[in-house]
Amino acid sequence: MTRTIMCRKYHKELPGLERPPYPGAKGQDIFEHISAQAWGDWLKHQTLLINEKRLNMMNGEDRKYLAGEMDKFFSGEDYAKADGYVPPAQ
Repeated sequence: MTRTIMCRKYHKELPGLERPPYPGAKGQDIFEHISAQAWGDWLKHQTLLINEKRLNMMNGEDRKYLAGEMDKFFSGEDYAKADGYVPPAQ
């Protein structure tokens, strides 16, 4: 049976993640308040940011930047977009 949670990003009951995506308190918070749909949307956006802004995941500052953008993404704040990105035609 799929567990549902009240998603912080989409403000409605949605299926939750199967397990915390990170260790510790941050992962537990995401597990309890972020839906599987919102997490999937973040992973796509994260990949876009890494590629378009040429972030290096070996660089601590780039990882810190990405973590901050993830917090903004889930809380509904204005988060970074890739400059000049045009999504492919549907």
